Amino acid sequence: MGELEWLGAVRHAESIGNVAAVLAEGSGAQRLDLAPRDPDVPLSDLGREQAAATRGWLAGQPRPDLVLVSPYLRTLDTAKAMTDGLDLRLTCDERLRDRELGILDLLTARGVQELHPTEADRRQRLGKFYYRPPGGESWADVALRIRMLLSDLRRDHDGRRVLLVTHDVVVQIIRYLVEDLDEQRLLDLSRAEAIVNTSISLWARDGDGRLTPQLFNDVAHLRARDTTPTREEGLRAEPV
Repeated sequence: MGELEWLGAVRHAESIGNVAAVLAEGSGAQRLDLAPRDPDVPLSDLGREQAAATRGWLAGQPRPDLVLVSPYLRTLDTAKAMTDGLDLRLTCDERLRDRELGILDLLTARGVQELHPTEADRRQRLGKFYYRPPGGESWADVALRIRMLLSDLRRDHDGRRVLLVTHDVVVQIIRYLVEDLDEQRLLDLSRAEAIVNTSISLWARDGDGRLTPQLFNDVAHLRARDTTPTREEGLRAEPV
């Protein structure tokens, strides 16, 4: 099996779900005030600025041979703004979708504790990587689908440049798989550094034919255009 020339991963720009999460957590509410289903959550006004600012970074790079995008609206709109006028085709891949939260969808940390105390206890015991909410996915479940995606890319796109536009947990899982981390290292890194909206992570093939990190969670392109970076966790109700 081959290896890519480089692999890039961009988290979607700020969404109205990210904004709603911050407001709900800050007010002590149990639930987010958010009408659309998760796949239909659009970008915020700031998110549209962030996505447009990311186009400048992409325009200055060697063109990716393949751009794969989560089918969710916030990722699609981010990818469209990033690639505007660059003559790049976008291909949706549902394996890049956000982690599904099942019965915890739209709940704040307080909401989980008060409405589903048994689940809160089970989550605390199992830990973030292996806990699967009823009807949802664990981080390990996400790793299974991303592992399959990376295997397909290495088999079918040897020596090519691939850009993924996706979600925060997926970016963390890509790092886990590409850098061959263990569970504890992944969790330590994810606690230390939240994935920023439209941040860029990049791995390139080295002299030994392995993907090695070049950038992770980088937002220099936003600061260069005086665009505010944001770190909202979005539709998440995770243990601290």
